[in-house]
Amino acid sequence: MQVLDPSEDWLWDAPIVLAATPIGNLADTTQRLRMLIRSAEVIACEDTRSTRHLIQALGEHTDARLVSLHEHNEASRSAELIEQARSGSRILVVSDAGMPAVSDPGRRLVAAAIEADVTVTAAPGASAVPTALALSGLATDRFTFGGFVPRKQSDRRALLERLQHEQWTTVLFESPHRIAATVAEFAAALGNHRRVAIARELTKKYEEILRGELGELAEVLAVRQRGTGIKGEIVLVVDKAAPGDGGEVDPLSVQEAASVVLQSAAAGERLKAAAKRVAGEHGMNASELYDAANRLRGPGS
Repeated sequence: MQVLDPSEDWLWDAPIVLAATPIGNLADTTQRLRMLIRSAEVIACEDTRSTRHLIQALGEHTDARLVSLHEHNEASRSAELIEQARSGSRILVVSDAGMPAVSDPGRRLVAAAIEADVTVTAAPGASAVPTALALSGLATDRFTFGGFVPRKQSDRRALLERLQHEQWTTVLFESPHRIAATVAEFAAALGNHRRVAIARELTKKYEEILRGELGELAEVLAVRQRGTGIKGEIVLVVDKAAPGDGGEVDPLSVQEAASVVLQSAAAGERLKAAAKRVAGEHGMNASELYDAANRLRGPGS
Protein backbone atom coordinates (compact mmCIF):
# COMPACT_ATOMS: atom_id res chain seq x y z
CA MET A 1 0.00 0.00 0.00
CA GLN A 2 1.28 3.46 -0.91
CA VAL A 3 2.58 5.35 2.14
CA LEU A 4 0.63 8.52 2.85
CA ASP A 5 2.31 11.63 4.20
CA PRO A 6 0.77 12.29 7.66
CA SER A 7 0.15 15.89 6.62
CA GLU A 8 -2.21 14.60 3.91
CA ASP A 9 -4.37 12.35 6.11
CA TRP A 10 -7.29 14.74 5.76
CA LEU A 11 -7.39 14.18 2.02
CA TRP A 12 -8.82 10.72 2.48
CA ASP A 13 -11.35 11.12 5.25
CA ALA A 14 -13.60 9.58 2.60
CA PRO A 15 -12.23 6.62 0.60
CA ILE A 16 -13.81 7.85 -2.65
CA VAL A 17 -13.13 11.40 -3.82
CA LEU A 18 -14.62 12.97 -6.95
CA ALA A 19 -12.28 15.73 -8.12
CA ALA A 20 -12.76 18.43 -10.73
CA THR A 21 -10.11 18.72 -13.42
CA PRO A 22 -9.38 21.87 -15.48
CA ILE A 23 -11.81 22.58 -18.31
CA GLY A 24 -9.04 24.06 -20.43
CA ASN A 25 -6.48 26.14 -18.56
CA LEU A 26 -4.06 24.00 -16.54
CA ALA A 27 -3.48 26.93 -14.19
CA ASP A 28 -6.95 26.22 -12.78
CA THR A 29 -5.71 22.95 -11.27
CA THR A 30 -6.22 23.02 -7.51
CA GLN A 31 -3.50 22.11 -5.05
CA ARG A 32 -5.88 19.57 -3.58
CA LEU A 33 -6.18 17.77 -6.93
CA ARG A 34 -2.40 17.61 -7.21
CA MET A 35 -2.17 16.09 -3.72
CA LEU A 36 -4.93 13.60 -4.49
CA ILE A 37 -3.19 12.49 -7.67
CA ARG A 38 0.05 11.89 -5.78
CA SER A 39 -1.56 9.93 -2.95
CA ALA A 40 -4.38 7.97 -4.65
CA GLU A 41 -4.08 4.22 -5.02
CA VAL A 42 -6.70 3.93 -7.74
CA ILE A 43 -7.71 6.63 -10.21
CA ALA A 44 -10.99 5.97 -12.01
CA CYS A 45 -10.94 7.95 -15.27
CA GLU A 46 -13.37 8.74 -18.04
CA ASP A 47 -10.43 8.11 -20.39
CA THR A 48 -7.18 6.73 -18.96
CA ARG A 49 -5.14 8.20 -21.82
CA SER A 50 -6.50 11.69 -21.20
CA THR A 51 -5.79 11.40 -17.48
CA ARG A 52 -2.23 10.19 -18.05
CA HIS A 53 -1.70 13.15 -20.35
CA LEU A 54 -3.09 15.53 -17.72
CA ILE A 55 -0.86 14.11 -15.01
CA GLN A 56 2.18 14.49 -17.25
CA ALA A 57 1.19 18.02 -18.30
CA LEU A 58 0.90 18.98 -14.62
CA GLY A 59 4.37 17.62 -13.94
CA GLU A 60 2.91 15.25 -11.34
CA HIS A 61 3.63 11.60 -10.59
CA THR A 62 1.38 8.87 -9.28
CA ASP A 63 1.77 5.23 -8.38
CA ALA A 64 -1.97 4.77 -8.62
CA ARG A 65 -3.54 2.18 -10.86
CA LEU A 66 -5.60 3.90 -13.57
CA VAL A 67 -8.88 2.22 -14.50
CA SER A 68 -11.60 3.31 -16.90
CA LEU A 69 -14.97 4.56 -15.69
CA HIS A 70 -17.26 5.49 -18.56
CA GLU A 71 -20.91 5.22 -19.55
CA HIS A 72 -20.51 1.68 -20.89
CA ASN A 73 -18.88 0.13 -17.82
CA GLU A 74 -19.90 2.35 -14.91
CA ALA A 75 -22.49 -0.05 -13.51
CA SER A 76 -20.08 -2.98 -13.22
CA ARG A 77 -17.03 -0.87 -12.38
CA SER A 78 -18.85 0.88 -9.52
CA ALA A 79 -19.27 -2.41 -7.67
CA GLU A 80 -15.54 -3.11 -8.00
CA LEU A 81 -14.56 0.35 -6.80
CA ILE A 82 -16.86 0.17 -3.78
CA GLU A 83 -15.38 -3.17 -2.73
CA GLN A 84 -11.88 -1.68 -3.06
CA ALA A 85 -12.92 1.32 -0.99
CA ARG A 86 -14.29 -1.00 1.68
CA SER A 87 -10.91 -2.75 1.71
CA GLY A 88 -9.18 0.54 2.47
CA SER A 89 -8.08 1.69 -1.00
CA ARG A 90 -7.95 5.42 -1.73
CA ILE A 91 -9.95 6.02 -4.91
CA LEU A 92 -9.83 9.22 -6.94
CA VAL A 93 -12.53 9.73 -9.59
CA VAL A 94 -11.94 12.19 -12.44
CA SER A 95 -13.49 12.99 -15.82
CA ASP A 96 -11.74 14.44 -18.86
CA ALA A 97 -12.75 17.97 -17.82
CA GLY A 98 -14.75 19.49 -14.99
CA MET A 99 -16.57 17.68 -12.20
CA PRO A 100 -17.35 13.96 -12.53
CA ALA A 101 -21.03 13.00 -12.41
CA VAL A 102 -22.10 16.28 -14.09
CA SER A 103 -22.86 15.12 -17.65
CA ASP A 104 -19.88 12.79 -17.15
CA PRO A 105 -19.43 9.37 -15.53
CA GLY A 106 -19.64 9.23 -11.75
CA ARG A 107 -23.33 9.54 -10.91
CA ARG A 108 -23.92 5.80 -10.73
CA LEU A 109 -20.84 5.33 -8.59
CA VAL A 110 -22.01 7.98 -6.12
CA ALA A 111 -25.48 6.41 -5.94
CA ALA A 112 -23.96 2.95 -5.40
CA ALA A 113 -21.62 4.27 -2.72
CA ILE A 114 -24.51 5.90 -0.86
CA GLU A 115 -26.50 2.65 -1.09
CA ALA A 116 -23.51 0.69 0.24
CA ASP A 117 -22.91 3.19 3.05
CA VAL A 118 -19.42 4.00 1.71
CA THR A 119 -18.42 7.62 2.28
CA VAL A 120 -17.83 9.72 -0.84
CA THR A 121 -16.83 13.37 -1.09
CA ALA A 122 -15.83 15.91 -3.72
CA ALA A 123 -12.84 18.15 -4.33
CA PRO A 124 -14.40 21.10 -6.21
CA GLY A 125 -12.78 23.05 -9.00
CA ALA A 126 -13.37 24.27 -12.53
CA SER A 127 -16.78 23.68 -14.09
CA ALA A 128 -18.13 24.90 -17.43
CA VAL A 129 -21.68 25.37 -16.13
CA PRO A 130 -21.18 28.18 -13.57
CA THR A 131 -18.36 29.67 -15.65
CA ALA A 132 -20.59 30.12 -18.70
CA LEU A 133 -23.48 31.30 -16.55
CA ALA A 134 -21.36 33.96 -14.85
CA LEU A 135 -20.09 35.26 -18.21
CA SER A 136 -23.47 35.17 -19.97
CA GLY A 137 -24.79 38.45 -18.61
CA LEU A 138 -28.13 36.72 -18.00
CA ALA A 139 -29.91 36.20 -14.69
CA THR A 140 -27.90 34.01 -12.30
CA ASP A 141 -30.17 33.99 -9.26
CA ARG A 142 -32.13 30.99 -10.54
CA PHE A 143 -30.90 28.61 -13.22
CA THR A 144 -31.28 25.04 -14.39
CA PHE A 145 -28.78 22.76 -16.13
CA GLY A 146 -30.13 20.57 -18.92
CA GLY A 147 -27.02 18.68 -20.01
CA PHE A 148 -26.53 18.15 -23.73
CA VAL A 149 -29.27 19.31 -26.10
CA PRO A 150 -31.09 16.04 -26.88
CA ARG A 151 -30.92 14.62 -30.37
CA LYS A 152 -34.05 12.50 -30.11
CA GLN A 153 -37.05 14.31 -31.57
CA SER A 154 -39.42 13.74 -28.64
CA ASP A 155 -36.83 14.77 -26.07
CA ARG A 156 -35.86 17.90 -27.98
CA ARG A 157 -39.48 18.91 -28.41
CA ALA A 158 -40.01 18.44 -24.68
CA LEU A 159 -37.04 20.71 -24.02
CA LEU A 160 -38.38 23.41 -26.36
CA GLU A 161 -41.81 23.18 -24.73
CA ARG A 162 -40.20 23.71 -21.35
CA LEU A 163 -38.07 26.62 -22.57
CA GLN A 164 -41.17 28.23 -24.05
CA HIS A 165 -42.30 29.18 -20.54
CA GLU A 166 -39.20 28.51 -18.39
CA GLN A 167 -38.69 31.21 -15.75
CA TRP A 168 -35.12 30.16 -14.91
CA THR A 169 -32.01 30.71 -17.01
CA THR A 170 -31.09 27.41 -18.70
CA VAL A 171 -27.55 26.11 -19.31
CA LEU A 172 -26.99 23.47 -22.00
CA PHE A 173 -24.08 21.73 -23.69
CA GLU A 174 -23.97 21.34 -27.49
CA SER A 175 -21.59 20.00 -30.11
CA PRO A 176 -19.73 22.61 -32.20
CA HIS A 177 -20.95 20.75 -35.30
CA ARG A 178 -24.60 21.14 -34.27
CA ILE A 179 -24.68 24.51 -32.51
CA ALA A 180 -25.60 26.51 -35.64
CA ALA A 181 -28.55 24.26 -36.47
CA THR A 182 -29.63 24.15 -32.82
CA VAL A 183 -29.67 27.93 -32.44
CA ALA A 184 -31.64 28.25 -35.70
CA GLU A 185 -34.17 25.71 -34.42
CA PHE A 186 -34.39 27.45 -31.03
CA ALA A 187 -35.00 30.77 -32.79
CA ALA A 188 -37.79 29.26 -34.84
CA ALA A 189 -39.44 27.67 -31.79
CA LEU A 190 -38.81 30.30 -29.09
CA GLY A 191 -38.74 33.47 -31.17
CA ASN A 192 -35.87 35.47 -32.61
CA HIS A 193 -35.70 37.84 -29.66
CA ARG A 194 -35.00 35.40 -26.81
CA ARG A 195 -31.60 36.35 -25.38
CA VAL A 196 -28.80 33.79 -25.27
CA ALA A 197 -25.07 33.52 -24.71
CA ILE A 198 -22.81 31.03 -26.45
CA ALA A 199 -19.57 30.29 -24.58
CA ARG A 200 -16.84 28.67 -26.63
CA GLU A 201 -13.48 27.29 -25.45
CA LEU A 202 -13.92 28.51 -21.86
CA THR A 203 -10.65 29.29 -20.01
CA LYS A 204 -8.62 28.51 -23.14
CA LYS A 205 -6.56 30.81 -25.34
CA TYR A 206 -9.36 31.38 -27.85
CA GLU A 207 -12.18 31.77 -25.34
CA GLU A 208 -15.15 33.55 -26.87
CA ILE A 209 -18.56 34.60 -25.56
CA LEU A 210 -21.25 35.50 -28.10
CA ARG A 211 -24.17 37.38 -26.56
CA GLY A 212 -27.35 38.51 -28.25
CA GLU A 213 -30.73 37.33 -29.46
CA LEU A 214 -31.39 33.92 -30.97
CA GLY A 215 -32.21 35.34 -34.40
CA GLU A 216 -29.08 37.42 -34.79
CA LEU A 217 -26.77 34.73 -33.39
CA ALA A 218 -28.33 32.15 -35.72
CA GLU A 219 -27.21 34.34 -38.63
CA VAL A 220 -23.72 34.82 -37.16
CA LEU A 221 -23.26 31.08 -36.66
CA ALA A 222 -24.59 30.28 -40.14
CA VAL A 223 -21.93 32.51 -41.69
CA ARG A 224 -19.21 30.94 -39.59
CA GLN A 225 -20.35 27.43 -40.35
CA ARG A 226 -20.22 28.12 -44.07
CA GLY A 227 -16.75 29.62 -43.64
CA THR A 228 -14.10 28.16 -41.39
CA GLY A 229 -16.57 26.19 -39.30
CA ILE A 230 -17.13 26.26 -35.55
CA LYS A 231 -14.70 24.49 -33.24
CA GLY A 232 -14.26 23.93 -29.53
CA GLU A 233 -16.36 23.06 -26.52
CA ILE A 234 -19.71 24.88 -26.50
CA VAL A 235 -22.00 25.95 -23.65
CA LEU A 236 -25.36 27.53 -24.54
CA VAL A 237 -27.06 29.76 -21.96
CA VAL A 238 -30.72 30.61 -22.67
CA ASP A 239 -32.55 33.48 -20.98
CA LYS A 240 -35.80 32.89 -19.13
CA ALA A 241 -39.04 33.43 -21.01
CA ALA A 242 -40.48 36.92 -21.15
CA PRO A 243 -43.69 37.56 -19.18
CA GLY A 244 -46.65 36.14 -21.04
CA ASP A 245 -44.65 33.50 -22.90
CA GLY A 246 -45.88 29.95 -22.57
CA GLY A 247 -48.09 27.32 -24.07
CA GLU A 248 -47.30 24.89 -26.84
CA VAL A 249 -44.30 25.31 -29.08
CA ASP A 250 -45.43 26.60 -32.45
CA PRO A 251 -44.64 24.12 -35.22
CA LEU A 252 -41.91 25.14 -37.62
CA SER A 253 -42.96 26.56 -40.95
CA VAL A 254 -41.47 24.94 -44.05
CA GLN A 255 -39.23 28.00 -44.48
CA GLU A 256 -37.99 27.76 -40.89
CA ALA A 257 -37.41 24.02 -41.20
CA ALA A 258 -35.54 24.57 -44.47
CA SER A 259 -33.26 27.01 -42.65
CA VAL A 260 -32.54 24.34 -40.03
CA VAL A 261 -31.74 21.87 -42.84
CA LEU A 262 -29.25 24.31 -44.37
CA GLN A 263 -27.60 24.84 -40.99
CA SER A 264 -27.13 21.09 -40.68
CA ALA A 265 -25.79 20.88 -44.22
CA ALA A 266 -23.34 23.67 -43.47
CA ALA A 267 -22.19 21.59 -40.49
CA GLY A 268 -21.32 18.72 -42.84
CA GLU A 269 -24.50 16.65 -43.05
CA ARG A 270 -25.70 15.75 -46.55
CA LEU A 271 -28.59 18.00 -47.58
CA LYS A 272 -30.91 15.13 -48.45
CA ALA A 273 -30.12 13.33 -45.19
CA ALA A 274 -30.67 16.53 -43.21
CA ALA A 275 -34.00 17.15 -44.95
CA LYS A 276 -35.16 13.61 -44.20
CA ARG A 277 -34.12 13.89 -40.54
CA VAL A 278 -35.68 17.31 -39.93
CA ALA A 279 -38.84 16.33 -41.78
CA GLY A 280 -39.19 13.25 -39.57
CA GLU A 281 -38.64 15.32 -36.44
CA HIS A 282 -41.36 17.81 -37.36
CA GLY A 283 -43.88 15.70 -39.23
CA MET A 284 -43.13 17.16 -42.67
CA ASN A 285 -42.74 15.75 -46.15
CA ALA A 286 -39.03 15.08 -46.74
CA SER A 287 -39.15 15.73 -50.49
CA GLU A 288 -40.96 19.04 -50.06
CA LEU A 289 -38.54 20.12 -47.36
CA TYR A 290 -35.55 19.12 -49.51
CA ASP A 291 -36.92 21.22 -52.39
CA ALA A 292 -37.55 24.16 -50.04
CA ALA A 293 -33.99 23.95 -48.72
CA ASN A 294 -32.63 23.95 -52.26
CA ARG A 295 -34.71 27.01 -53.13
CA LEU A 296 -33.54 28.79 -49.98
CA ARG A 297 -29.94 27.91 -50.74
CA GLY A 298 -30.28 29.52 -54.14
CA PRO A 299 -28.76 28.71 -57.54
CA GLY A 300 -25.09 27.89 -57.79
CA SER A 301 -24.74 27.14 -54.06
